[in-house]
Amino acid sequence: MPRFAAGVVRFQNTVFPEKQDLFEELSKGQSPEALFITCSDSRVETAMITQTEPGELFICRNAGNIVPPHTEHTGGMTASIEYAVAVLKVPHIVVCGHTQCGAMKGAMNPEGLSGLPHVKKWLGYSKAAVDVVDGIAGDADPEERMKLLIEQNVLLQLQHLRTHPAVAAALAKGTTELHGWVYDIKTGEIEAYDEAEGRFITVDTRYAAQIRDLATKHECAA
Repeated sequence: MPRFAAGVVRFQNTVFPEKQDLFEELSKGQSPEALFITCSDSRVETAMITQTEPGELFICRNAGNIVPPHTEHTGGMTASIEYAVAVLKVPHIVVCGHTQCGAMKGAMNPEGLSGLPHVKKWLGYSKAAVDVVDGIAGDADPEERMKLLIEQNVLLQLQHLRTHPAVAAALAKGTTELHGWVYDIKTGEIEAYDEAEGRFITVDTRYAAQIRDLATKHECAA
């Protein structure tokens, strides 16, 4: 804890003054570009991965980057998704899984969760992804099965997102877009799902046109 407290002091004395104008603007409200749903895993550092500033991402984190299908039951994820889409009107929603995910290891081996009843129930929202992997890669080696599960879980949670009324309405109006990502902790690489190709491809390939447009805008601004 002393190290964290020292970090707060450095933030207050060094970082905050350098970005004071930004924080003063953010004190008036927020307009994030994306709802970013990812795992609680401490190795997934969203701002570092995306190189974003405060105010750019509305972040929801939980074990397994899970989105429960919409029901009348009110939970933290449901309320946060509704607020991000209906109030903040985020134009993008990202579900980001990652390698070496403990939640997915648990989903693959639920018999090992007997002492963790809440975790076991929560990971039930990933069971369909496990079933897909069993169906198409039942004989694959454990490493390949886990990689596939991480990807299939991201796709499953994107399906769950579509059941939320605010998301369904935004998708119908074309005011928001869904994205599925997988972050590789060891290499730093992120792959994004490409619907046209039906597979995950590198981010620089998936968003090549948008990245070029952004670079052009920066050149023109300079």
